[in-house]
Amino acid sequence: MTNDKVARAAASGQIHGQAQGQEISAREAWKLFGIMAEFFEATEKLAGVHPAVSVFGSARVKPGTEYYRLAEETARLLSDAGFAVISGGGPGLMQAANEGAQGGRSPAIGLNIYLPHEQGGNPFQDVSINFRYFFARKMMFVRFASAYVVLPGGFGTLDELSECLTLVQTRKTRRIPIILVGSDFWGGFLDWLKDRLVGEKMVDPADIDLMRVLDDPDAIVEAIFDFYENRGFQPSREEREQMLNL
Repeated sequence: MTNDKVARAAASGQIHGQAQGQEISAREAWKLFGIMAEFFEATEKLAGVHPAVSVFGSARVKPGTEYYRLAEETARLLSDAGFAVISGGGPGLMQAANEGAQGGRSPAIGLNIYLPHEQGGNPFQDVSINFRYFFARKMMFVRFASAYVVLPGGFGTLDELSECLTLVQTRKTRRIPIILVGSDFWGGFLDWLKDRLVGEKMVDPADIDLMRVLDDPDAIVEAIFDFYENRGFQPSREEREQMLNL
């Protein structure tokens, strides 16, 4: 190849590379606009929702099972206590949470995510918001939550739990109650955290205390009230009894 051909080939490659770079930059810019649009829409729809509890759990649990009944009852008690209930909007325990919330006095909210080969949103949503980006969706779970209630689940549930723990541990968000539901399910996980993460000084012992494990739906609601009472929020006895629907 002559020097002239080499120069033309190099110039062609440079132009092609620049075009590719511009195309990638344009796609990334549109993605950022999409994330910003999701933040704006979700914030507008949830601006009046307070207080709220984000409830997480497996999409694979069927109605009529023990976990499903536990999620539904917990969400109904939270709703009657004055908490809007936020779930991922899908099937399984997300559906149980929304169904229970609709049976109470407060809104059932679903933060739905578009996923390939996944079932759509559940029908028990008073407020439904659709997301394409996990990042924007996870931020909404934390931003509007006065507490996290984490039922048995898989990788997605662990991801959402880890997100909240990291933000609280690093003080990027305020501390809120983080309640794991089901001592049989979560016991081994907590033992591993204490043995490996604390034992090998990956986290501080106090970091484990960010979580609490409970089994009884009434105790879950009580624990959330106790947390805020100990931090200076003191409802009257009449208000407390009304919120707990006693």
